[in-house]
Amino acid sequence: MEDTTHEPLELIDRVAAIDIAKTGLVVCVRVPHEERPDRRRQEVREYSTLMSSLLDLADWLRCQEVTLVAMEATSEYWKPVYYLLEAEGFTCWLLNAKHVKNVPGRPKTDKLDAVWLAKVVERGMCRPSLVHPKPIRQLRDLTRYRRTLVRERTREKQRVEKLLEDAQIKLSSVISDVFGVSGRQMLAALINGEHDPRVLAQMARGAMRAKISVLEEALRGHFTDEHAFLAQMMVERIDDLTAKVEQVSARIEERIAPYAAAVAQLDEITGVGAIAAQEIIAEIGVDMSRFPTAAHLVSWAKFAPIDKNSARRKKGGSTGKGNPRIAATVGEIVATTSRSNTFLGERYRRLARRRGRKRAIVAIGNSVLTVIWHLLSNPEARFTDLGPDFYQSRLATQRRERDLVRQLERLTGQKVTLQPAA
Repeated sequence: MEDTTHEPLELIDRVAAIDIAKTGLVVCVRVPHEERPDRRRQEVREYSTLMSSLLDLADWLRCQEVTLVAMEATSEYWKPVYYLLEAEGFTCWLLNAKHVKNVPGRPKTDKLDAVWLAKVVERGMCRPSLVHPKPIRQLRDLTRYRRTLVRERTREKQRVEKLLEDAQIKLSSVISDVFGVSGRQMLAALINGEHDPRVLAQMARGAMRAKISVLEEALRGHFTDEHAFLAQMMVERIDDLTAKVEQVSARIEERIAPYAAAVAQLDEITGVGAIAAQEIIAEIGVDMSRFPTAAHLVSWAKFAPIDKNSARRKKGGSTGKGNPRIAATVGEIVATTSRSNTFLGERYRRLARRRGRKRAIVAIGNSVLTVIWHLLSNPEARFTDLGPDFYQSRLATQRRERDLVRQLERLTGQKVTLQPAA
């Protein structure tokens, strides 16, 4: 079948493309030729990534009257270049290197990469990646660092549990949280030289006192001075990380204050707490105009299968690799939601039974992101749970009604239209 669609070729008149490395960069500028209107003039220059050199680059681009500057997302090296040129008033595009990859089999140099990138951009053959404004970027750095600290603290707690296992102290087999009030007192006593299981077991608090006899057996081991030394170091590091997490959280509270209304909106969603709401806003922002529809946000976050068809056959169902931070946050929300007595919780369980847990996680993550898009798009919107009986009370009734209408149409050969009862 012949495609008769004709699209006019629209070129960006004055464009610059930058191939960035750690210590240097190559810039290609393409502008209209002064003497031949049907040709383009191209110039390539090299600069270092030092501040003075980047300012010289900005001056040269300004002299060339460049209207668009594009660059690949190369590690963290693109950030100072992008931010400086953005502050100098240029429209900057950050491009996914996978989307602008050069044709295989061609020579590859920094100069040729810059030239290719400029040609791709001037013909409109690529789309820019999402780069948040400065306040959201600062908030994102804080939330990501907090998550890193929390992960480090969790690893250190796991090291303590392994150390106790090495000393034949089976505390984690009896206590759900070794670092709760009772667990910390027992651990502190072990470090201070108390090895009597009866004395240690009496430190249990609350409902754990019903397990004193079991605790005595679990605390009977060979906790040596070397174990005590290592445990002391680990506990001190856990406490230090906890203090740093609290400091970062306090800083996040200050930065998130302008978006308090959005945090309150997201906090209403099942499974989304204040911390998850902060992380979501830090990763996707609050300006949903960057995502024309909820499906665009879901696709950007990689919670929708990639459409891959060839020879009339659908191949694979992978969602691709997206932002691992937003994926971790949404995954935690889905894990909490799956245990709730809500519409999303019931939907997760229905899908998990039929399609498996992995597909259910993606499907519920898709729904959560869709709800988030609608809430952030409309500040007046509020989340309303449909209830765990939604499928039974509404969908089952609609399905039964539809089946009965079809049966009646087959029997009578006439079109059946339902009217509300008097």
